[in-house]
Amino acid sequence: MTLRIAVVLIGRNEGARLVASLASLNGQGLRVVYVDSGSTDGSVAAARAAGAEVVELDTSTPFTAARARNAGFAALAPHWPDAVQFIDGDCIVVPDWIDRAAAALMADDGIGLVTGWRSEIHPEASVYNALCDHEWHRPAGEITACGGDMMVRVAAYQEVGGFDGSIIAAEDDELCQRLRKAGWRLIRLPHPMTRHDAAMRTFGQWWRRAVRTGHGFAQVGDMHPGYFARERARVWVYGLVLPLLAFAGLFWFPLLVAVVAAYAMSYVKTAQGLRKSGMATRAALHQAVFLSLSKFPNLIGMLTYRLRKRRGAAMRIIEYK
Repeated sequence: MTLRIAVVLIGRNEGARLVASLASLNGQGLRVVYVDSGSTDGSVAAARAAGAEVVELDTSTPFTAARARNAGFAALAPHWPDAVQFIDGDCIVVPDWIDRAAAALMADDGIGLVTGWRSEIHPEASVYNALCDHEWHRPAGEITACGGDMMVRVAAYQEVGGFDGSIIAAEDDELCQRLRKAGWRLIRLPHPMTRHDAAMRTFGQWWRRAVRTGHGFAQVGDMHPGYFARERARVWVYGLVLPLLAFAGLFWFPLLVAVVAAYAMSYVKTAQGLRKSGMATRAALHQAVFLSLSKFPNLIGMLTYRLRKRRGAAMRIIEYK
């Protein structure tokens, strides 16, 4: 017995990255649904030329990755597969991944989701790409959450109601929390899954991505209070409390010294953690700067969510490329 696998691929103005993503799926006999979120670069035509079914989202409703994935999944009805591989349009699928993931699902009916290792195509292109590459490297085994590249059992997806379309960031983490609460196991296999092209070349792109991450911390943390708790606490401390104390320290020098020492200790601890993970010293010292600095855009994202929620405003996506 083999599982029937379909692919839901989402994108917006991915250009050549989308063409490469579609090409990585060729020859596997998979049903591919491409969901487009208002592209203006010919993505829809490229997807159709590659033989994918195309779903174009209504532009009158705010775009989110969650909404796009749900629309792609709905397009599979009524001929449901056994599992769906979700892929972002800036990723290519590694050969043999689909077979490995399907085999894992088939071997254990209690597994609701399988993911693998994602890596950057060009980590050397910028420190921002390198930061992403480090972010993707997580231990294999049973996990609490994963990113958007994942193979999900259809029965599990339907049981929890799919993604929450109102979430603009960390929607994959949120889905994983509901899957776990429903009793499904989530597994990361020790195998390459996808190659990602972050294409981040500027500080502004990195900053906006970090703002979006903070928005995800707050929104998903609101829905699952125990989740992202540590991340939110660190943002409040290093992004808000310590800067306020530093301001007060302008009038009492010892307090300012203590705040500077706290930031220095945090930076050193971060760099040491990167070194322990196997990163070269120079790279660790460089990346630790951005990981320390990220608390400030994270705070902006968290406050943006709070303000939007208070005003009842739409949770619109924060694009970084």
